[in-house]
Amino acid sequence: MAVVEPVVENSGMVQGKFVSRHRIPKNELGDPWRWNDLNVGMDVPIYGRVFHVYDCDAWTRDFLESEGYSVNAPQACPVDPCSSTRNNPERPKSHAEQTEAEKLKQFLRFDGKVLRFYCVLDERDVPFGDVRKVIMHYYLANDTIEVVEVRRLNNGRDPFPLLMSRQKVPKDPSKVQPPSLNTLGQRDLEQAECFGPRDFAVGKTVELCRRKFLLYDCDEFTKAFYRKNFGLTDFTPVKVDKFGRVIVTADDDKMSLGERKGQSTTDCDGNEEYVLEKLIPQPPKGDVIRAVDGEGIVLRYEAILDSPKPEDKDRRFVISYRVADDLMSIFEPPKKNSGFVGGRFLEKSRVSKPGSGPTRPTYYEPRDFYVGAVVDVFRHRFVVTDADQFVLNYMQLHPDKFPADVVRSFAENTKNVSRVPNRQKYDDHLVLTKKPRSASEMRDLIAEVKTQLKKLAITGNTRKDRVFLGVDVGRHGYVTRENIREMCLRQQLPCDKEITDAIAKDIGDDPDHITLEEFRKFLETN
Repeated sequence: MAVVEPVVENSGMVQGKFVSRHRIPKNELGDPWRWNDLNVGMDVPIYGRVFHVYDCDAWTRDFLESEGYSVNAPQACPVDPCSSTRNNPERPKSHAEQTEAEKLKQFLRFDGKVLRFYCVLDERDVPFGDVRKVIMHYYLANDTIEVVEVRRLNNGRDPFPLLMSRQKVPKDPSKVQPPSLNTLGQRDLEQAECFGPRDFAVGKTVELCRRKFLLYDCDEFTKAFYRKNFGLTDFTPVKVDKFGRVIVTADDDKMSLGERKGQSTTDCDGNEEYVLEKLIPQPPKGDVIRAVDGEGIVLRYEAILDSPKPEDKDRRFVISYRVADDLMSIFEPPKKNSGFVGGRFLEKSRVSKPGSGPTRPTYYEPRDFYVGAVVDVFRHRFVVTDADQFVLNYMQLHPDKFPADVVRSFAENTKNVSRVPNRQKYDDHLVLTKKPRSASEMRDLIAEVKTQLKKLAITGNTRKDRVFLGVDVGRHGYVTRENIREMCLRQQLPCDKEITDAIAKDIGDDPDHITLEEFRKFLETN
């Protein structure tokens, strides 16, 4: 007995003789199969394989019946899904399918013709992703696509030849039939809608295999192909730098590169490249001149909390604003039996104005504080009600930094500090008032002011020279008693005329012409 499998064309399996002709045992005793042991509808085990007999030919049926054996009725053969699909001539064809003749015609017409697009692959939205340039090839002969990486020296990447091998790419991968026994392990792309030449254009972003590519330019053959076949004439390339990042111009919605990344990356001069082009990111530069001129200057305002809650009605706050770096802090003086602990309400931080975006924030400035001004601090609304005398003096010394309405509001509404209840209990918010002093008090006060001024420079000559330049704003090469008064005012020290005159006379022989050497000796003496 022998078993033979009929050969089916393009089946993908080795077919033909399955079991060669010999005496095949049917049981453990070694008895062979005989012709009278077989019948239609029975299972025949052969060497661990079970064969089901579903029919026989006419000669076999006549022979068995002539020998007196009853032959069962024939059974239906199980249907092979793959063979039935292949042999069905009326199966529906999708718009993407082509006949063999159409495929041959396309190959003979476009063989060797390739569309080349220069692309940017942006994967910054995934961990460890970056931006890089790639080249996409579209083969017109069979509508396949491949993506090649653009190599750069010292880019830290292995020299891998292809980012995506040559293949047909469906527009919707979810509609592609996955591998199965019916498709013999191959994806059925014939009925899926794949990318074609109409789907690509310069400036367009396409998604291939779940990766987004920006087509920023193409070669001359590609331009000629689209100009001839599709009538396109606009091939304006998208400007990108050597790293693949898009170069933003003034016409691109007035949006900077830092804003496209969703973060603020500008320094004080608006220089984005300083931050973005560094191997190790650097913090934005600060305004050095402003930091020197505003060093130690703190403006303090009294405010109340604008809240609908009745328990917040009697709460009072002190807003401290540092001129050097726009840092703002809020302090709530403790009050007995108020139900609130008091103390520091807000640490030093820069507070942006309502309505300003996160990429280009606008921070509060000294000109934004006046009597009745509403300051929105992280969803807490504070209404400015008063300021100390130092704020009014600072405004009068710098009229160019404050509108006239702001100065007038404080000049008309500033309270007498001595009438403020419990104000003397908080040294940080104490405002010095002028009252007659004795000679001993004056000597002690002048000595204390000198000690505080000498603390400004304790780290060497470089620091002392910097303090001198901070006082000599006009760069005259010397300082006067008026400059000494401004320095005391800036450090929130008593700045009465008799105090500053005594300090200026102690520094130099001529109080109105104090040189750098005299100023340095004053800071060095104990």
